[in-house]
Amino acid sequence: MQAITTYFNFMGNSEEAMNFYKSVFGGEFTTFARFSDTPGSENMPAHERNKIVNISLTTKSGAILMATDFLESMEQQVQLGNNIHLVIHTDSEEEVDSLFKVLSAGGKIEMPVNKTFWGAYFGMCEDKFGIKWMLNYTYPQNN
Repeated sequence: MQAITTYFNFMGNSEEAMNFYKSVFGGEFTTFARFSDTPGSENMPAHERNKIVNISLTTKSGAILMATDFLESMEQQVQLGNNIHLVIHTDSEEEVDSLFKVLSAGGKIEMPVNKTFWGAYFGMCEDKFGIKWMLNYTYPQNN
């Protein structure tokens, strides 16, 4: 396992929140993507396309805070319990599969493990204690 990071869910104010955290902790945004940057965004309501699909702040100390905006059109609502995920960054697809199997046992699969359009092997689950997890293996980039 490479690292565990924190992933926040906001109701339309991810950009404001993450700029606040940047002012508090310092650092730089290493990922900043809007829903308009994703495949199929032309089918989204226009007022949601400018919302944040994924933003990562790497702080001066090296901690990583990540976030996304929940969308009303997807009937998503932020509430206690779904406002944060812990992200496990792994070294392989096999590690994702192994951890996902154990963490989701007795819990709930939110997104089955699959290859993604952003170049990762990824899945989401809630464990039997109500903790939400994202498991991610980023494929090496061919430069």
